[in-house]
This record gives sequence, structure tokens and C-alpha cells, in this order.
Amino acid sequence: MDNIKQRGVTVWFTGLSGAGKTTISQALAQQLRQSGYQVEVLDGDIIRENLSKDLGFSREDRCENVRRIGFVAQLLSRHGVIVLVSAISPYKSSREEVRQQIGDFIEVYVNAPLDLCEQRDVKGLYQRVRNGEIQHYTGIDDPYEPPQHPEVECLTESESVDESVAKVLTTLTQCGYIEGIFQLAE
Repeated sequence: MDNIKQRGVTVWFTGLSGAGKTTISQALAQQLRQSGYQVEVLDGDIIRENLSKDLGFSREDRCENVRRIGFVAQLLSRHGVIVLVSAISPYKSSREEVRQQIGDFIEVYVNAPLDLCEQRDVKGLYQRVRNGEIQHYTGIDDPYEPPQHPEVECLTESESVDESVAKVLTTLTQCGYIEGIFQLAE
């Protein structure tokens, strides 16, 4: 891998809170790094804490957050980094805008039913929504617009993390971003 010039790409994981975006992107990052690829993970929660502290959760602010993440992803990917973005990014128009801006872009829809996302809720946010403490929460009282034609769909209710990672690795290989050197799950 050391002698091969790496081609940058942004892999954008979208889905409801608790669907498995961060889990899959972290497992994917580990596999890619072990194979010598330069990888950066941009996690929506961490971006909110550091780059988008000034933003709320209105539609405009959510779109601006996605634009900011997209800007950073574009900078990294144009310099040969594989960028893994894990962000709810609820609106199709925002995701399409960053796709056009970045160019080398793979959309991964991390698809899990709402009730499963609520069961997995390690931060307790869904419960706070149900208790009336939080309003305008994506998937409950604010819309999530699922991708119509993602390059990859991970069905986390019925497949393992390894199976989801294998789907993304296969797509990265087929699109020429990585070499097919991975032992993929069946």
C-alpha cells in the first residue's frame, strides 16, 4: 500500500440516531487503517461539540451543519484521505448538495426501524423526547428523508456490523477507491 497513491473519497453514513452509523464507520475505519489506508472519521456528535457549537436544530441549522461537515470532508478527500462521515443528515437536499460539492462520494443509508433505534439509545435522547423534554427530534417530530438511491444500504436490524462493513468495503473496491484485499463476510 505504501507505494500506491491513495484516492480520496467521502463515505457518508446517514440514518436515524441509534441506527448504527458510528459503530459501522468505526469498524470500517479500523479495517482500512490496518490495511494502510489514511482514514479520518467525522462523527456528527463530535462535529456538533467542536465545529458547530453555535448551531441549533432548526432545518436551516441542520443544513448548515451538514455543509460544514461536507466542507471538511471535501478538503480531506481531495488530499487522498478516505473520509467516513457519520451524521444523521436528515434532509435529501443537504446530502445532495455535499455530494455535488465533494464529487468522490458514497452514500450509505444505515437503515434501522425507529423502535430498534429507541432500544439502542445509549444517550437517552429518545426517552427525553417521549417525556416532552426535547422537541423537533429527527424521526419523531421532525422529518428524516431516507435516501432514494444510496450506493449502500446497511440493514442493521438483520445484519451484523461485519456484514455492513463488508458491503461498504465491496462498494469502495468496485468503485476503485481501495484494492480488493479484504476478507469479506458472506
